[in-house]
Amino acid sequence: MPPMTLLTKTETEPRALVPGNAATPQGFRSSGIHCGVKRERPDLALLVSDVPASAAGVFTTNKVQAAPVRYTRRAIAAGRAQAIVVNSGNANACTGEAGLDDAAEMARLAGGALGIDAELVLVASTGVIGVPLPMEAIRRGIPRAAAALGPDGTAAAEAIRTTDKFPKTAACRLEIGGVDVSIGGMAKGAGMIHPNLATTLCFLTTDAALPPAVLRGALQRAVAESFNSITVDGDTSTNDTVLLLANGRAGGAPITNGDAFSRFTAGLTLVASELAKMVVRDGEGATKLVEIRVDGALSDAEAHQAAMTVANSLLVKTALHGGEPNWGRILAALGRSGVEMAEETTDVFFGDLAIVRGGLGVPGVWDAAAAALEEKEVTIGIRLGVGSGAARAWTSDLSEEYVRINGSYTT
Repeated sequence: MPPMTLLTKTETEPRALVPGNAATPQGFRSSGIHCGVKRERPDLALLVSDVPASAAGVFTTNKVQAAPVRYTRRAIAAGRAQAIVVNSGNANACTGEAGLDDAAEMARLAGGALGIDAELVLVASTGVIGVPLPMEAIRRGIPRAAAALGPDGTAAAEAIRTTDKFPKTAACRLEIGGVDVSIGGMAKGAGMIHPNLATTLCFLTTDAALPPAVLRGALQRAVAESFNSITVDGDTSTNDTVLLLANGRAGGAPITNGDAFSRFTAGLTLVASELAKMVVRDGEGATKLVEIRVDGALSDAEAHQAAMTVANSLLVKTALHGGEPNWGRILAALGRSGVEMAEETTDVFFGDLAIVRGGLGVPGVWDAAAAALEEKEVTIGIRLGVGSGAARAWTSDLSEEYVRINGSYTT
């Protein structure tokens, strides 16, 4: 039986990736400053389009939703936006009606500083839950952030970080209908990473032209194959938000369907997947990025369910950290995942190395399997053998460092 391979549903050319960020597409500027929400590090970011843009968003499914999520969910319903204002260090979650008023004031302050309608400003926050926003710092900071706007998106990516060890940015360029189009983005996230919608904050931009409804469809597909396919600790945040602005500054006809839509969605998925993998790689206490590929499932949905069950297994994650190829934990996770599967048709691979065939361990491969787990990036392949469904997910190992970080997060 050949080594396992799997392709996602929306492949695009790997060479489309370029160095860049959310300010890379034409007509976008950003800034990041320290205003005083945090003691020292940057904590306020602005991302602005030169012109009003089509807008789409995906938000947390947690029933406890932060004030900026509630505000932005309503603001984006019209499908238009021009700016995003983000603070880090304070989630503005579990803060009642006062928190919602603060989110609305952030939009008004940004609109005033930018000379645009406040209804075109979206708001996001990340940080400690249950603490009121220090609005005096925000009021002082937003005009300074507006004055600092420029084409370099690195400062904004720095300003949205919390426990992240590094800023997360990605971009791609591709040709659609004879026009060169750029897609860029920035994200933050290291803990409270689990899907059901985005698992983090992510802000995506493009200079392509798409109507809001079409843009929304592209974003939902991209998120399904990226941010909704990652996990670090199984916790879904109160603030999860993915926003996408499309300002059309690249020129060309609006993208509505057909090959142009497929190519755009593939590029968007590429950027979102790069950012999602960075979030997992930077997971609190993580030492390994682990990709779990499932094929031969009854459906794509069941393949995804199987992959995420394995990805969230604490026993699998601790074995990965310890470098122990305990494949029985993988089979046990699959068996409780709720998907159609049979032990005797299931194969498991570490990279190209088969460790289970037909539900039985392959003799003589333990040492080679342990060596495969010593790598910083590990691929676990699972072939269920009951259908043609396929999916992939990304997770991290689980270490003592995760406990240390989250045992003293607010202190």
